[in-house]
Amino acid sequence: MGLRAQVRTRDGWAVQHAVVTLTDTTGTQVLRAEADADGVVRTDEALVPGPYTAIVTAVGYAPYASTALVTASGRAEIGTVVLPRQGGTEMPPPGVWSLDPAHSSVGAVAQHLGISSVHGRFTEFGGRIEIAADLAASRVDAVIDAASIDTGNALRDKHLKSADFLDVERFPEIAYRGHGLTLAGPDRWTVHGTLRLHGIERQVDLALSYLGTGPDPWGGVRAAFSATAELRREDFAMNYNQVVQAGISAIGTTLKVELAIQAVQDDIP
Repeated sequence: MGLRAQVRTRDGWAVQHAVVTLTDTTGTQVLRAEADADGVVRTDEALVPGPYTAIVTAVGYAPYASTALVTASGRAEIGTVVLPRQGGTEMPPPGVWSLDPAHSSVGAVAQHLGISSVHGRFTEFGGRIEIAADLAASRVDAVIDAASIDTGNALRDKHLKSADFLDVERFPEIAYRGHGLTLAGPDRWTVHGTLRLHGIERQVDLALSYLGTGPDPWGGVRAAFSATAELRREDFAMNYNQVVQAGISAIGTTLKVELAIQAVQDDIP
């Protein structure tokens, strides 16, 4: 007896707290039930046989509607309902995801002498991503060890760690706190957040691409992202420069940040 249904994303993840509403042929609501943590909707109260309309809704997802037939036994089987993300874009299931530094990279690119680029990366960092049921409320927290900068040249790295640039003795950490997401296109998002660099905080948005979610060889589940941002050194009081011939700066005034991130889903209690 009662209603049975499962609510899933296109990737097969449970949509927690989805709501199923049944209305009769006059449009009157006769049942409203909420999915559990596994995306399962189950009620035990017998229903009057006949045709109904089943409407499935969840925050952040496009609604779904179909005809549900209640049999003589007073039972309605809706089966598995797949809800696409609002706008047709998927993200990992809600929950906390921890950055995997061994399979992630945090890099930056600066122009050199106006004709080429110097690539660097930070080798020590960590953080967490909290995917909210309402994606707009999702959060990101990350911390980078400023002294872990590596450009492949020891002399240059020493200079970058000095007071001319990162000043790692005074400001050992670079921190980013993202406080929301907005949709920018299919599988593309803008992360709104604050970057603390060289002791100064500035609003910095990340252009984020979601690359997918899947199991890993160690029994976990991980999600992959890439992101970019552009920073102006002067916004963070890193004004050192050396002008060479024809007024060309040795080091460009802007930095392109490039992130390749894998995050592992934390264990669910």
